[in-house]
Amino acid sequence: MSILIWILTFVLLLVSGFLILVVLMQKSKDGGMGSALGGGMTESAFGAETGNVLFNATRNATIAFFVLAFGLYLCHIYQRKHMGSPGDALPNIPVPAAMAPAPVEKSAAPAAGTAAPAATAPLVSVPTTPAPAATTPPAAPESKKP
Repeated sequence: MSILIWILTFVLLLVSGFLILVVLMQKSKDGGMGSALGGGMTESAFGAETGNVLFNATRNATIAFFVLAFGLYLCHIYQRKHMGSPGDALPNIPVPAAMAPAPVEKSAAPAAGTAAPAATAPLVSVPTTPAPAATTPPAAPESKKP
């Protein structure tokens, strides 16, 4: 699926560039950007029906642009729903277990120039779901005597 997304993205970029060029090549009514980028030259290249050719190319490129954009959208939706990444699940966080301190013997004291090894507690995995709440039976009513 990833390869298809990359191919569609590349084709969308090509169609986008083509669409920009075709729109800029069209002859404008007031001689704006189209004439600056060679709008008059298109008549000699495409003949007398330049407006129809450029209009058809613009229309087809626009349709292709929107179809490709929608197809990429659907590909991304499919990839998100069907290819879950490991980051989607809840994390399992290790927690150090509480241990009673071990008795320290005086003869096992380290020498003056060495550092004592750090005491490490084993890691215990804590479940990610909460434990069910314990229910207590209702207390018996107390009888009060006057």
